[in-house]
Amino acid sequence: MLRSTRRIASKAPRAAIATTLFAALTLISGVHAGMAETFAYVGNADSNDISVFKMTESGEMTPVQTAVFKGVDKPGSSTPLAITPDHRVLIAGVRSQPFQAVSFAIDPKTGQLSPIGNGPLADSMANIAVDRSGKFLFSASYGGNKVALNPLSANGVAGEPKQVIPTGLNAHAFLTSPDNRFVFATNLGSDQVLGFAFDATTGTLTPNDPPAHKVPEKSGPRHFVFHPNGKFVYLIHELNGDVAAFTYEARSGAWDEIQRTTALPEGFSGKPWAADIHITLDGRFLYASERTTNTLTAYKVDAASGKLTTIGSVPTEKQPRGFHIDPTGRYLAAVGELSDSMTVYAIDQGSGALARLKSYPTGKKPNWVEFLNLP
Repeated sequence: MLRSTRRIASKAPRAAIATTLFAALTLISGVHAGMAETFAYVGNADSNDISVFKMTESGEMTPVQTAVFKGVDKPGSSTPLAITPDHRVLIAGVRSQPFQAVSFAIDPKTGQLSPIGNGPLADSMANIAVDRSGKFLFSASYGGNKVALNPLSANGVAGEPKQVIPTGLNAHAFLTSPDNRFVFATNLGSDQVLGFAFDATTGTLTPNDPPAHKVPEKSGPRHFVFHPNGKFVYLIHELNGDVAAFTYEARSGAWDEIQRTTALPEGFSGKPWAADIHITLDGRFLYASERTTNTLTAYKVDAASGKLTTIGSVPTEKQPRGFHIDPTGRYLAAVGELSDSMTVYAIDQGSGALARLKSYPTGKKPNWVEFLNLP
């Protein structure tokens, strides 16, 4: 009897353990099955299309689609992209006449693109962005020296421009603040950043007070990015390769410079031609691209002060006009306008240093990258 009792008692915890393990494995399997999948979208100017890639957890890219722009015959100088906040629509800016915004529905399962419709743009726009409500499209014209605001319909197609505002020379980026209360426009040729108060209810822009922030002469302010905590802004300058850090005052929309460093690698000699800038979603690392040297420079961000410490530079694609960081902050993908390809790098989670993984062919003259987690 005692032996029998012992056998029964010993089986009970084993059964419980087996049940627990099964439940745990089922849970893990379920979580894995329901995990978000990552897609990369590359805008190709000369082939007038978008290369769509699916990325694995190891950073491997698999091409899944080439989405062609319908009704577009001539190539433009670049193909800026923007994704709506609800991840349902991708919009591409066409820089050949007739200037238009091409909208695609994003399939939540496959990441593939389906044309929805085209809407008018006010000019050849070097940059497009969707406001944080998803109701308006901002755009900046380098050659037309203007910025514009278009309403977006419920299905994500741009309507006629609601406001077209003259700027200084060479408007290049036009993006909202983290709280959607302000919009800022770089004027590369006039060495200034314009500020506008934004009413997201009516879709109206009015000049901020003061209306402009000046930067050093002939520096060429180009692209900028906000720190995820909303307290700092980082601005890359095309003509001298500077990367400047600013504190950001959310109440007034004021920028105050606290540091100026460079995107140029050590020993650089020549004419700078800096391009793009992005920050990881956790705000720990910042990256900038430079086209004369075909390099990416990495920086560590001090969370308290917002200041940058240079980590170092790595070689990348030829003429790296655009790059982006995946939503996990583990990978960076850079494209080369003159190499027609994209290189993926692993981001060291401790140091922020970049390690090259692999290159992939894209369409012709790739210049823009967007990442998206689905669903």
